[in-house]
Amino acid sequence: MGGPLTDSLPSLVAAAHELKSPLALIRQLSLMIDDNDLEIAEQKRMLRQISLTSERALRLTSDLTRSVRLSDALFNLEPINPHQLCEGIVRELEPFFAAHDHGVRLVPRKHPLLLLANRDLLRRIIMNFSDNALHFTDENTTIEIKIGALNAGKTIRLGVRDYGPALSADVLDSLKSRLPNASTTVYARPQSSGLGLYIASQFADAMNGKIGVKRHRDGSTFYVDLQASSQLSLL
Repeated sequence: MGGPLTDSLPSLVAAAHELKSPLALIRQLSLMIDDNDLEIAEQKRMLRQISLTSERALRLTSDLTRSVRLSDALFNLEPINPHQLCEGIVRELEPFFAAHDHGVRLVPRKHPLLLLANRDLLRRIIMNFSDNALHFTDENTTIEIKIGALNAGKTIRLGVRDYGPALSADVLDSLKSRLPNASTTVYARPQSSGLGLYIASQFADAMNGKIGVKRHRDGSTFYVDLQASSQLSLL
């Protein structure tokens, strides 16, 4: 027999898989803080990492809630300067990345671009890609957020470049076909259920966009393509 509860069990398992890592880290750090031999500076560093890791877990649960309500809501699209949006994301993520000995930066552009999107959903997609990149990039590397134009300027692409294990070219098609009906793992990145990427694809669909992945020999770029806006006067 199937029903709402049993039908949602695979996606619940995927969500639990994604939350396991940050919760395990929080527990480990909490236990280490109880060590009386730790210096005050080290205790403060651990407390900061607990706070930042908690924020990541909360972002995932918030995205899960939002994705469930997508079919019941209308999301207004507006002209958005992606460079300004990503600048804010980088400022927010820098302490979190630094706590994990990584960097994050926005690759600058000479000419500004404008796209049509829902600000909240687009922000969640880039944050999701950045979280994914952080946990699968090699040590002592800097994740890069890039903005570019395609199709003679009709499409704007926002990408997050990591330097971790390469992915198969059809990984996202596999994720979209299998989630949320079945939990899965991302090839070469078995620690991930792929749930966050699937949620990102739902957010992109709600904005008439799409997500994809570009493979590199030393990592991957996850990106979202959205329609460009002609309202350049807003820039």
